[in-house]
Amino acid sequence: MTWFTVETRYTDDADLLAAVRPAHREYLGRLVSEERVLAGGPLADGSGGFVVFRVGDRAELDDLLLIDPYTTEGVAVDRVVREWNIVVGPWAG
Repeated sequence: MTWFTVETRYTDDADLLAAVRPAHREYLGRLVSEERVLAGGPLADGSGGFVVFRVGDRAELDDLLLIDPYTTEGVAVDRVVREWNIVVGPWAG
C-alpha cells in the first residue's frame, strides 16, 4: 500500500461548497471505513482541504478522486498530490 497526501483548493463559490460538503464527507466516510482514508478535513482558513490516503497505487487514488463529489460538482479547482513515506508515528511501517 502507498500513502498519499492530497491538498485541494476549493472554488470561491461558498454556496456550492456548502451544498456539496455533505456528499463529500459521506464519500470520505466510506473510504475511512474501507481504510483508504486515514485523516482529512478543511484547512483552517477555509480555502481548501487536506486528506491522507492509503491506496494500492496512484492510479487507484486518481480513480477515487475522479468520483469525489468535490470533483464531480466542481468544488475542487486544484489539487496537489504527493506520495508520502511515513517513517515515524503510529502509521509508520
